[in-house]
Amino acid sequence: MSENKPHTKQPAAAAKNQDFDLQATADRAQDFYSKNKNVINIAILAVVVIVGGYFGYTRFVKAPAEKKAQEAIFAAQNNFAVDSFKLALNGDGNNYGFLQVIDKYGSTKAGNLAKYSAGVCYVKLGEFQKGIDMLKSFSSGDLVVQSMANGLIGDAYMELNKVDDAVSYYKKAGADDNELLSPMYLFRAGLALEKGNKPQDAIAIYQQIKQKYPLSTEGGQMDKYLARLGVVK
Repeated sequence: MSENKPHTKQPAAAAKNQDFDLQATADRAQDFYSKNKNVINIAILAVVVIVGGYFGYTRFVKAPAEKKAQEAIFAAQNNFAVDSFKLALNGDGNNYGFLQVIDKYGSTKAGNLAKYSAGVCYVKLGEFQKGIDMLKSFSSGDLVVQSMANGLIGDAYMELNKVDDAVSYYKKAGADDNELLSPMYLFRAGLALEKGNKPQDAIAIYQQIKQKYPLSTEGGQMDKYLARLGVVK
């Protein structure tokens, strides 16, 4: 009586076909590389150069530039701190002002900070459009500092009697939901809207402050300003 044994060994033809397929795949890969090796090698080299260049730039160019910029801005910051805005802005011939720091190190963090400080100086000196332009060139990931920059742009536009532009930047300054700054800048937006003869828009701003920031100084005053525009409790 014969036993039925399970077949555990692949037929020779199947094994041969599998070997053939694997070899064919390897051959196709090798053929692709042979035909395109110049492009592939250039691409690999480019990646190596970019990655190596980035780390080299960061270590040997960017870091030293940041250090020099911080040293260069020191005297300007001291003048700024004592309200010597012209000296802070232009320097004294021996030490850089913010404008020289921006010109030489504008791409550094210190150079970016110099743009904000220079914008403040221009506004303080009554050169409002220059202040606006400088502050617009500044950007910060710090929401508080960015809000203050936008708020100052709004102030400068008000000085130029450009009410709509002022309102736009006051709203930007008040958009970050900061318990201290947001109600202050939104309040300025409301006052600017009143000046621009847009009482309904001002009412909407005042109601927003009252509802969202009731514990703020501005929030506690909103009933008075709403009543002035004909809105009673």
